[in-house]
Amino acid sequence: MQHTSEQYDNVIKICRDLFQKKMKDYGSAWRILRLPSLTDQIFIKAQRIRSLQENEVRKVDEGEQSEFIGIINYSIMALIQLEMGIAEQPNLSAKEAITLFDKHIFETKALMEDKNHDYGEAWRDMRVSSLTDLILQKLLRVKQIEDNEGKTLVSEGIAANYQDMVNYAVFAMIHLNEK
Repeated sequence: MQHTSEQYDNVIKICRDLFQKKMKDYGSAWRILRLPSLTDQIFIKAQRIRSLQENEVRKVDEGEQSEFIGIINYSIMALIQLEMGIAEQPNLSAKEAITLFDKHIFETKALMEDKNHDYGEAWRDMRVSSLTDLILQKLLRVKQIEDNEGKTLVSEGIAANYQDMVNYAVFAMIHLNEK
């Protein structure tokens, strides 16, 4: 499991670096996005990955990895929005945003480690396409919860689904890096 922890950290470093650079370019403009908008952005990324996996012809020269990075970063933004609420104007400095990014990654990685212990790293035997499908399933669940105004009867909430999407995307990137 130590190997998984190191691989996880390597993927997150790439995502965090991009998040930090985009904070310098755009600031925290994403703070105005409502959760359904972030969910839809993640959905677009996941659909594109699925399309790349199913189609032989690519008209845009970007692969699956950049889309998985987008899923991770948008999911962390969603977790921050869940915690802080939606802002009317960009209201986070780059330093504050990175602190929140790190906090949510720490919590999400801890969840991964607990599940990885219980499931015995079953994800290692999964295909990237299956991880993509699980992300899409989580997105459909989140959309349904959003349509239900955040109310669930017996299901885990939205935050847990965003965390699972981060972890599935990290697993997919680890698989892609091992090829």
